[in-house]
Amino acid sequence: MTDTITITGNIATPPEEKRTAAGLVITTFRVASSQRRFDRATNQWIDGETNWYTVSAFRALAEHAYLSLRKGERVIVTGRLHLREWETNAKKGTTAEIDADAIGHDLLWGTSVFSKRSVRRAEPAVGPARDAEWSVAPIPDGEGTDAWTTPMAGVGDRAAEVEPAEPHEPTVQRELADSPF
Repeated sequence: MTDTITITGNIATPPEEKRTAAGLVITTFRVASSQRRFDRATNQWIDGETNWYTVSAFRALAEHAYLSLRKGERVIVTGRLHLREWETNAKKGTTAEIDADAIGHDLLWGTSVFSKRSVRRAEPAVGPARDAEWSVAPIPDGEGTDAWTTPMAGVGDRAAEVEPAEPHEPTVQRELADSPF
């Protein structure tokens, strides 16, 4: 049996994209999640224990996660929890894995910009047969110009698919780092 879980935490490893022989896209990364609590006796915020999760995303969510997420960013992940026991000659333990249903940036700690990737199946011009190929609808570049991009061009090459996002404001991150939330 699997349980649905929602966690918040920091991405601890660079997202890694893999493709199976059948073409299934999978993106994996590790998330470190620790909760803070206020200790009334010492009148201070205290960090709790850190829980480590391996997050796996599949198909379109995998592609979008790979293009959007970076190591160190704070995220919210919802998905199915799997606890797996492992053993080597010297050690044994349990791994917590999450098959993600949804992933997003945690907006308590910064800002994010959403851009929709529009992909739709091409319809045949004549006849009952369905075209198995995908077509990509152009999306405006978001800067008010007449330029258009095709977001699926060069799948697998992050630089070819999206323009680099503007860097996060370090001052915002520093101010929020001291937040009790």
